[in-house]
Amino acid sequence: MANDDFHNPTRCLKGRGAVSNLAGRFVDAVSTRESDGWEDQLEPVTTIATVAIEEKARSIITRNNSPDLPFSQSINAYRGCEHGCIYCYARPAHAYVDLSPGLDFETRLFFKPNAAELLEQALRKPGYRCSPIALGTNTDPYQPLEKHKRITREILETLQHFQHPVTIVTKSQLILRDLPLLAEMAQDGLAHVGISVTTLDNDLKRKLEPRTAGPGARLRTIEALSDAGIPTAVMAAPMIPALNDCELEAILSRSREAGAIHAAYILLRLPFEVAPLFRQWLAEHYPERAEHVMSIVQQSRGGRDYQSSFGERQRGNGVFAQLLQQRFRVHCRKLGLNQNKLKLDCDRFTPPPQSGDQQSLF
Repeated sequence: MANDDFHNPTRCLKGRGAVSNLAGRFVDAVSTRESDGWEDQLEPVTTIATVAIEEKARSIITRNNSPDLPFSQSINAYRGCEHGCIYCYARPAHAYVDLSPGLDFETRLFFKPNAAELLEQALRKPGYRCSPIALGTNTDPYQPLEKHKRITREILETLQHFQHPVTIVTKSQLILRDLPLLAEMAQDGLAHVGISVTTLDNDLKRKLEPRTAGPGARLRTIEALSDAGIPTAVMAAPMIPALNDCELEAILSRSREAGAIHAAYILLRLPFEVAPLFRQWLAEHYPERAEHVMSIVQQSRGGRDYQSSFGERQRGNGVFAQLLQQRFRVHCRKLGLNQNKLKLDCDRFTPPPQSGDQQSLF
């Protein structure tokens, strides 16, 4: 397994979210870093380089029928995410490739260079039925790797070519690179965007989401998207008890001022390896309130770190979860958010002609 130095908890590394390379749940054995006696003490590891690994995918569209999700189709161009958000519920996916959901998740990244090609093949299948495709449901489609790989860009160009609707969730300013293309799609009712704003506190952002854009940059991104005519939502997610939940109203207000017309929130989710990784992070950065944070989390999750039941995994239950939901609804109503459902046009979808197609008689 990669980065064997980090299976045991360590101190925080600059620019990284996880504080260890906690072994995935499918690993039978792990290795740790030990002195061989030839040196007085081991030199501390202070940095880990990011490694990009090519992954030739065999299919690209993922389908789901979850009642908790507002989409039935999604595309993930990347596996792993350099943003390093400690709470990311996609971290456990790295365990399926025998890598750690901890530091491996944010340093060993997989990219799918044939994503656009596979997408075109899927959209041309005779039985394909058009419904909006979501980008950013697992890892961020505009994480730093996208600047050079441009896979998300190629996906968007393909979708526009087919007049196919798309939704995007990101916390990156890099989306502004594609502003003209997204504005054209939005004008045809084919695109809307959600910007994740977790906190307005720069210090908390640096610890919680180390390689992401700052709060001010995200609000400016909302403003730029909105000014370009792209329907834009703010995703106040995740809300973490006793850490950032007090900012909910401020996040909604600042985002509305920037031009957001829709909003959503998610209560902190800690599936599988995310729970122990988050506990390590709390102990490193907020030891004085770690117990309190996890106590409220468990009160909102039936006495456990996480509940995966449909209808509860996004919102939780109990007094805190109910109060959070009420606060969200009241403030959205006060700000005029969520007044109209964001709709996309699936009727425009048309596979463009390709070489060798028979010409129409009419």
